[in-house]
Amino acid sequence: MPERQARPSTDEESAPLLRDSNNPGNGGPHPPPSTSPSITDKLGSILQNPLTTLNKILLILLLVFLLLSSIFIGLFMGSMHKLNGKPDAPGDHPPSTFTSTVTVPSTTTATVTTTSVTIITGAPAPGPSNPPEEKECFTPDCVMLSAAILSSLDTTQDPCENFYEYATGGWRKAHPLPSDKGRFGNFNLLFQENQQIVKDILDGNGPMSVGLLKESADQQLLTKLRNLYHSCMDEDTLDQLGEGPLKDFAGHVKKLYRGESTSVTYVDDDDQRREGLTAALAFLHSRGIPGLFELGVEGDAAVDPNFMILWFQQPRLGLPSKEYFEDEAMREVYGGVLERLLIVHYDGGGEEHSPPFLVNNEDSVNVWPPWPWPPWGDDDDDPKHGPKNATELAEEVVKFEWKLARASLDLDILYQDPLFTYNKVAISNITETITQVNFQNYLATLTPRNYPEEVVVTYPEYTRSLTSILNDTDADVLEAYLVSRAALSLAPRLGTSTESWKATRTLQEVLQGIKPGAIGDRAEYCANSVDQALGFATGRYFVNETFAGDSKEKGTKVITDIVKAFKKSLSSIPWMDKKSAVAAAQKADAIRVKVGYPVSPDTLSAPSLLRYYTLVKINKFEYFNNMLSASVSDIYKEWQQLGKRRDLDAWEMTPATVNAYFNPLANEIVFPAGILRPPFFNKNWPAYLSYGAFGQAASHELTHAFDSAGRLYNQEGKLEEWWTNATSEGFKVKQSCLEKQYSSYVVDDGYGGKVHVNGNLTSGENIGDSGIIQAYRAWKVQYADSFKAGNEYLLPGLNFTRDQLFFIAFGRIWAENIKPAALVQRIRTDPHSPAQFRVDGTLHNVPEFAKAFNCSPKAKLNPPPEKRCLLWSS
Repeated sequence: MPERQARPSTDEESAPLLRDSNNPGNGGPHPPPSTSPSITDKLGSILQNPLTTLNKILLILLLVFLLLSSIFIGLFMGSMHKLNGKPDAPGDHPPSTFTSTVTVPSTTTATVTTTSVTIITGAPAPGPSNPPEEKECFTPDCVMLSAAILSSLDTTQDPCENFYEYATGGWRKAHPLPSDKGRFGNFNLLFQENQQIVKDILDGNGPMSVGLLKESADQQLLTKLRNLYHSCMDEDTLDQLGEGPLKDFAGHVKKLYRGESTSVTYVDDDDQRREGLTAALAFLHSRGIPGLFELGVEGDAAVDPNFMILWFQQPRLGLPSKEYFEDEAMREVYGGVLERLLIVHYDGGGEEHSPPFLVNNEDSVNVWPPWPWPPWGDDDDDPKHGPKNATELAEEVVKFEWKLARASLDLDILYQDPLFTYNKVAISNITETITQVNFQNYLATLTPRNYPEEVVVTYPEYTRSLTSILNDTDADVLEAYLVSRAALSLAPRLGTSTESWKATRTLQEVLQGIKPGAIGDRAEYCANSVDQALGFATGRYFVNETFAGDSKEKGTKVITDIVKAFKKSLSSIPWMDKKSAVAAAQKADAIRVKVGYPVSPDTLSAPSLLRYYTLVKINKFEYFNNMLSASVSDIYKEWQQLGKRRDLDAWEMTPATVNAYFNPLANEIVFPAGILRPPFFNKNWPAYLSYGAFGQAASHELTHAFDSAGRLYNQEGKLEEWWTNATSEGFKVKQSCLEKQYSSYVVDDGYGGKVHVNGNLTSGENIGDSGIIQAYRAWKVQYADSFKAGNEYLLPGLNFTRDQLFFIAFGRIWAENIKPAALVQRIRTDPHSPAQFRVDGTLHNVPEFAKAFNCSPKAKLNPPPEKRCLLWSS
């Protein structure tokens, strides 16, 4: 149906507001006689008789009233003209005038005078144009949805110059950054809303959970969930336990490292050190705590992506990325945090095997480690093994991690080049290289019945560097490193009054720019902890309360429509030849689409979930150990897949998660129920909003299958070059264009400096964001049928076209406030670009956006074709 034409401009409306009774040609013919005089007759009668004082006063009031009415109407019509008129290019609007002529009688004579009021209006910015004529929806839901969209906007901004501010400025102003967070946006807000639903279930307030309590299995499952939640909420018990749980854990790590908790008969000192390090590492890794390296289970990408094998890669560091170790100020902060942790966990504390360790004091003669050290015998005269105090030991640990960071592969290569990071070798390759670890004993701890013969090493050079680093590191420094890794990971599970909790919180405050001492809502933290530990169990009740009816069907339709649009576009992409286009279409057809929650038989039934979480032992008074139990269960389930076929029904994200993902080896795109909620999706929304908002997530994940890394996996998830050489070279040109575009963007580091976005690191995600054009095309293809079905209805008060609202829906989901420190951390570690560039950087390459908002050819977001990076368009 055609869009409604703009209403006439106010300067075309020339009819007088009052007729002149003495001049029918001016105001039209006189009305027919009536038994009672009309207002015109009364006015004429007054003018024909001498004016009394009262009449003069009344006429003056009438004149004032008419003048004010004229001005009001002029302003109103001018505003409507500015809102409804089709905007021109920015800067090309001449001022317009509106003249209203009002005829009024003189207050002193019987004559009539004419007064003209001229109103000058300024140039309107690019914006809404020509809304359709159809009736708008005025149900409460429609009104609330319209209000939510309007409140997110900042219409003082020019959408063609800064659409991110235009689409999100109102939301950002209304949602100031909480003092306990370095970053808060629409994703975080929806996460809080989802966690509130989970919290109500855990508190016993959820309506579905009450009914399900009639079933015995649900009673047991909910009891497990609620005990974990209440153990987290019981801050009194946490304060009473103090540092105890973490000190016990760290103490056990030290005993293992020193060989005090193993039954191995050591042959010599080197074997003792090797077995001690092996036992400590296996203990930490089996509980999800990183250190030295990481071993995990994933498909064999180059041979059989559904056969699960062992992968070896570099570890997570105590600081977010290697760049932080190059920053002297950050190293000092990190060293100070480690010093505080080491003091806590080496101060004796009643542990029989913990040596004395006092706070730095030049007058103190008590230092740690005790002399001689290490206990398995080194040369007492070796200066490397002299006693160290807390400050010295913390500094040595920082230097040790700095060496690991320098030896690690850069994240842009790790994330973007799966061919480079696939290096399958015999297991002997790492067992004979990293001789300081007994891998046979290590692997027996994690998978006692399945010793692998091969392993994929993501960066072989790291294994050789690690060996050299370990040879040059004192035993006491290595032990302190292991203890600090445990403390950094587990201290957040202690009471907030403990020194360990405060120390790790200090580090997060600096890294994210959080206000010192600001603590968030405990219930939100605890609900999230339960979802992390037992997420599929909470998901059972979450989907019952939030994902009913045909939500899954409608969400799936958006995704499948986008897949169809993508396939259709392949034949018109200049850099892709016919052979590669056919193969790409086949891969798109082969992608498995998962929406909402796992649907394999009984996956979310209470009995199945009880079996799935059978290893998770929950005590309502032991939050620290409860979470450890959940970690052990997760690691155990992962390692049980070694040497088996991939479970194609498995999910990596739980139902309440506000996110989505593409798994290249399984060739699947997955959308949890948690993200299929406003502001991303609602089954009753008009389609132009659903395709603009949720369509962005759907097209993003689909496009990942063809991004810089995803394109290297074929339709079976196998790692290989399946495009022709010509197509690959053409793609690389477009990829290079995007890398240059995003590398030109900068952010303020909070200290007056500028930090550039890493276009290489963010390449894959930027390509994923470019998929918004596929969502737009999918919406257009289904529009006619959707309109007939009543699914393109208009919302009240939104003076925008549907095309404009599509892009507004896309832009507003990225609304976010973020501290400079958190923004710098994101640029250094996150393969996603900052939110502003995920909007403006993407739309820079979408001509359909510029057309929808009538952008000038000179506008920032309407560059000439040669300045655009058109990946999926001709």
